[in-house]
Amino acid sequence: MAEFVVKEQDFLAARPEYTSARAVIFGAPLDITVCFRSGTRGGPAAVRAMSYCLEEYSLDQGRDLRSVAFHDLGDVLLPPGAIQESLARIEAVTECVCGDGKVPVVFGGEHLITWPVVRAIAARHSGLALVHLDAHADLRAEYLGVAFSHATVMRRIGELLGPENLFHFGIRSADRSEMEVARRSGAFHLHRILPGLVEALAVLRNRPVYVSLDMDVVDPAFAPGVGTPEPAGVTPQELLDAVRLLRGLSIVGLDVVEVNPVYDPSGITALLAAKFIREMLVGLVCD
Repeated sequence: MAEFVVKEQDFLAARPEYTSARAVIFGAPLDITVCFRSGTRGGPAAVRAMSYCLEEYSLDQGRDLRSVAFHDLGDVLLPPGAIQESLARIEAVTECVCGDGKVPVVFGGEHLITWPVVRAIAARHSGLALVHLDAHADLRAEYLGVAFSHATVMRRIGELLGPENLFHFGIRSADRSEMEVARRSGAFHLHRILPGLVEALAVLRNRPVYVSLDMDVVDPAFAPGVGTPEPAGVTPQELLDAVRLLRGLSIVGLDVVEVNPVYDPSGITALLAAKFIREMLVGLVCD
């Protein structure tokens, strides 16, 4: 694993010891299939940098991040333009983290990084369900003739897990063919995330759950630094309320993807992503 990973800066309050960590962060700075605005390769570094704007203590949950056993491994080294080798490296690192009994927490990069991560986790957790928070359905069979793209990632994962095991929330952009596929999903909730999550909790309990957050689920007024912004999204408070709804589920992995610092010099998108990660770590992954 070491030959694929490089480290420059840790996420806030990460521990130096890998062995004792319950959760392990690593970055997957993939930026190859983005179809509108490139720049997601800078996402992991931006989220780490903005994490230092936060306090370690979560007022919402009454718990300190410094009491959480997690380690920041660094970023996976990805060869420019080599999509299959990049996906293979991300999967290999995930397999190592899972093989050591730890929960992977992945910073993207474009949304396609979820595919190799979920492949590795599904091999160890039968009955895996995926909670997908996103503005876009990402259910295309192909995009511009390409089967593996950030626009097709949920279609590929649905083929792996079964579409009934994908639970989509916040969707507000899709084409007709994607909507036909969506009807076979376990849940497909347009626009808002909280009512849909409340409905899905009964199905998600007592099974392993992976959470994938595309930052464009948030309205671009609050999160402008994404590759494909879509108006009329959720608010930051709704996103953080969703963390509380997910409490009590068996979270076996999660990612935050599509942070694009090129289009957000203020860093507010990366800051919100960092706060989401802090709340997930203190409230869910390491309970």
